[in-house]
Amino acid sequence: MTMTLPYHRVNVLTGTKAARIIEDPSEYAHLIKRARRPLLVLGPRILSMTLGGKLLAEYAVDIAKAADIPICATAHTQKKLLELGVQPASNYDLIEIINHLKDPEWRGVKKEGNHDLVIFLGVRTDLGEQGLSTLKHFAPHLKTMTLCKYYYPNASYSLPNYRKDEQWKEFLDNMIENLKQKEA
Repeated sequence: MTMTLPYHRVNVLTGTKAARIIEDPSEYAHLIKRARRPLLVLGPRILSMTLGGKLLAEYAVDIAKAADIPICATAHTQKKLLELGVQPASNYDLIEIINHLKDPEWRGVKKEGNHDLVIFLGVRTDLGEQGLSTLKHFAPHLKTMTLCKYYYPNASYSLPNYRKDEQWKEFLDNMIENLKQKEA
């Protein structure tokens, strides 16, 4: 068994609670489907990264549509999402949404109650790791998940470090297909 190291080596020792690494896309999809009020938080890297010629923003839209998840657009991602035919449920700065998520009384982006699962994609690694650390320590009422190609030890669930984009693309494609399937 090899140890998965975080992208930023400073986060190797994170205490007794570290992310559960999940490599099975069907398990990730199951966790998302089980959530009552998930939220997909999108960072600016969805605008510049591509997998197999497909923009990461397009993957984000596919995930949100497959699982009927509201999107929180951060930075300047809202314009591209609108171009792709998706209206984000909210548009917050990353720090602002993390501060809202810490509050168990917050009503969520749809005003239906706070979220129980927050999924991050396309956020800068250093900022994402610190935001996840904040949520880990100050938001015990929610679970966090990352869909980025790097391991985030402060998340509840994280992917391993994918050295090749093809591995990450295959994971995302399979997860989206699993999200589209109805659970028995």
